[in-house]
Amino acid sequence: MVDTLGDFIVALDRMLGELALPSIAADTIVEMIGKGSEHLIRSVLRHVRDGQEADDALFNRAWDRYVHHYLAINGQHAEVYAGVVAGLAALRAQGLRLACLTNKPTAFARPLLAAKGLDVYFEHIFGGEAFERKKPDPLPLLKTCEALGTQPSCTLMIGDSSNDAQAARAAGCPIVLVSYGYNHGRPIREVDADGYVDSLAEVAGALGTG
Repeated sequence: MVDTLGDFIVALDRMLGELALPSIAADTIVEMIGKGSEHLIRSVLRHVRDGQEADDALFNRAWDRYVHHYLAINGQHAEVYAGVVAGLAALRAQGLRLACLTNKPTAFARPLLAAKGLDVYFEHIFGGEAFERKKPDPLPLLKTCEALGTQPSCTLMIGDSSNDAQAARAAGCPIVLVSYGYNHGRPIREVDADGYVDSLAEVAGALGTG
């Protein structure tokens, strides 16, 4: 829903600067996004240290500084993708119940959605630490279905990556993928899904005529 690459770049650059580590290119960051902030930080540290894994002390320092900087700029360098607001509004107008499930920490996700005016469309917002495991494990999606009171087979997941598709397939949910987003640098149409759209507004239109 929101292109947060700009926020990632700024927060990571400030974090690396405080740790006296080299900066990292934006196109490299893109391939690391999608599996949660812990995975992102470990991947960045490994990259800027020539493949060397970070020990717990370094990771904890990096995590502390990343959280500090990300919260300070959360949403300031991010843009809502075209068609998201219209799509969400149309889905709600059709009487559909919506939940947001993300691997981003809840402390990042809630303020971001609120800042962009998107939180009002969702009954539930679940971040990466809300459940014992993250996507692509199906558990978060199954728990989200429970919160909505719906059966997985009757719950459409809309995602933008292979993580989302794998979670949906394992949970038994139909899955539609948007053509924008990151998907670890891979073309989205290489991912097994039930459909692909260029905008959330297309989803609302298809459901409205279906």
